[in-house]
Amino acid sequence: MDPAGGCPHAANARLLAQGAVTTVILPGEVEGMAVLGHDALREFLSHPDVAKNARHFTALQAGAIADGWPLKTFATVPGMTTADGADHRRLRSLMSKAFTARRVEELRPRVQALTASLLDGLEDAAVDGVVDLRAHFALPLPMGVICELLGVDEAHQDRLHRLSDRIVSTDVGPAEAMAANREMMEVLGTLAAARTERPEDDLTSALTTAREEDGDRLGPHELIGTLMLTIIAGHETTLNLITNAVRALCAHRDQLALVRSGAATWGDVVEETLRWDSPVSYFPFRYPTADLTLDGTVIPKGTPVLAGYSAAGRDPKAHGPEADRFDITRAGGARHLSLGHGAHYCMGAPLARMEATLALEQLFARFPGLDLAVPEAELPRHASFVGNGVERLPVRLHG
Repeated sequence: MDPAGGCPHAANARLLAQGAVTTVILPGEVEGMAVLGHDALREFLSHPDVAKNARHFTALQAGAIADGWPLKTFATVPGMTTADGADHRRLRSLMSKAFTARRVEELRPRVQALTASLLDGLEDAAVDGVVDLRAHFALPLPMGVICELLGVDEAHQDRLHRLSDRIVSTDVGPAEAMAANREMMEVLGTLAAARTERPEDDLTSALTTAREEDGDRLGPHELIGTLMLTIIAGHETTLNLITNAVRALCAHRDQLALVRSGAATWGDVVEETLRWDSPVSYFPFRYPTADLTLDGTVIPKGTPVLAGYSAAGRDPKAHGPEADRFDITRAGGARHLSLGHGAHYCMGAPLARMEATLALEQLFARFPGLDLAVPEAELPRHASFVGNGVERLPVRLHG
C-alpha cells in the first residue's frame, strides 16, 4: 500500500482484475490483506468468523508491531470500532441516542444555518473569484456540526482537525504518529473531565453520565476512544463526501443539469458519489478468527484485513460494465457499501447524508456557475490510503 495515498481507482481496477481478495504490504512491512470485490466485501463485513478486536491481530499480539506504527490507532483505540459482540452492542447502545432519525432531523435547521453562514463567507475568502472550497466550506461544516454535538468549543476545531488529519494519514513517522495520538488524548481528556464536573446539554456530557439499565457505563479509556472516533469519523468522511461530490459534478455537468431539471435529486448525487468515489478507500482493520476462504482465497487467521470500499464501489461484477461511469440515474439506484454493512454499519450515516445533501443543494443554488479552478489532475491528494479525498479544492465561484 502506498503510504502517500493518491487517487485509488486505477490501482483498484488492476487489483480487481486479479480477484476480489488480495495480499498487501502495509507500512512497516506488515503483511495484510484487502477485500476489494463488492460481494466478497459484503460477506466479509458481516461474517461471524471476522472480528474487530485487536486481540485477534496475530502480529500485534506477538509484539511484532512497533508503537509508532501509523495504523496502530485504528487497531487499538478503545471504542465501537474495535469491539465485538456484547461489548460492541453495549458501546453502540450508549451512543445511539445521539444519532436517531429524530435527533438528526432536529439538527436540520442548525445545519442549514451553518451552511448558509459558510456560503456567505465564500465571496469574502475568494481571491479573484477563486476560493479553497475544502478549507472554507466542506471542512468547517461537518466539523462544526460534530463539535457542536459534542460540546467542543469552536476555538479547538482547527486543532482537532489537524490532529485527526495526522491520525488518519498513513505517511507519518513513528514520532509524529505517537505525538498526534498523545495530544488528541490530552485534549479529549480535558473535555471529558470538564463535562464530568460541569455537565451541559451535549453528547460528551451525556456519555459521561450514560448508563445501561444494569448500571454499566463507558470506562475512562472507552469514553476518550469514543470521542476520538466520533470526531474523526464525524467530519473526515463527510468532508471527503462533499468535496468528492463537487468534483464529480464539475466534471459531469450533464449530471448537474439532471438535478437542476428535477430529473434527479441531490440525494441521488450523494448516493452515487458514495459508490463512485467513496470517502474511505481502505479502512483498517478486521481479523479472521479462523482461516477464512473468501471468493476462493484463504485469509489466514489473525491477518489484518483492509475493507476496500473505493474498489467495491467500482467493481464491474456488481455494478456492470459501466461501473466507472458517474451516473446519478443509475438503474436500481447506487448500491454501495461505503457506509459499511452489518453490525458495524456507520451510526452517523443519516447525519452524513443530511449534511452532504443540504451542502450541495445550497452551494449550487448560491453559485450555479461554480467550477474547478485547476484541472482535476492537479488537485493534491490527501496523504493516506485510508481516506479518499483532496488536500485543497480551489474553485471559481462564478465559473
